[in-house]
Amino acid sequence: MSHFLLRLSAIFLAVTMASIPACHAGDGRSAPFPSPNFDDPIAKVKSTQRAVVAGGCFWGIQAVFKHVKGVVSATSGYAGGAANTAQYEVVSTGETGHAESVEIVYDPSQITYGQLLRVFFSVAHDPTELNRQGPDVGSQYRSVLFYANDEQKQIAEAYIAQLSQAKIFSRPIVTQVDPLKAFYPAEAYHQDYAAHHPDNPYIVYNDAPKVAHLQQRFPDLYTTK
Repeated sequence: MSHFLLRLSAIFLAVTMASIPACHAGDGRSAPFPSPNFDDPIAKVKSTQRAVVAGGCFWGIQAVFKHVKGVVSATSGYAGGAANTAQYEVVSTGETGHAESVEIVYDPSQITYGQLLRVFFSVAHDPTELNRQGPDVGSQYRSVLFYANDEQKQIAEAYIAQLSQAKIFSRPIVTQVDPLKAFYPAEAYHQDYAAHHPDNPYIVYNDAPKVAHLQQRFPDLYTTK
């Protein structure tokens, strides 16, 4: 059986045993979620920039950012490893160095990199889980911010420090901040998976709640597109 089918089978079994919580993002938060103290200003001219993030199965991360205002596109894929092993069946072994990632193309005249990080840390995943997210276990599910330039690195590191100092989470943040060497789009069947399979048990219990929390917590950032 493929790793893809193994994942779905395992998750379905876990759901029937009622062992999967509705949403893992933000576990242990003890205070309102702050905006970054250090961030880019909103740009005066429309353009596009990109951010690459990883935090568990890319289906849920992609689903969340597809609904964020100012995001032009969100693509599931792989980062952190080599081109010749950037295929789902190989990445799923956890031995390639990749993390399941999402490339976010956004308009900086509508949303900043720091505000994307606010969504990432608050509703898209749980940054205190090491090498896993909920039912998915392995280094390919680690929490990473892949920075494209020094400015993104500085904003990411400053925000992690800000959240840690404010004790927003009851456990330490384990999110890595690594340079982006390359991003490889995932196979076509992974793209917009949550939208195409809304009744899949994995999506119902793990990913749909994240999108709902985005709408509830950040109505000013939410879009139905």
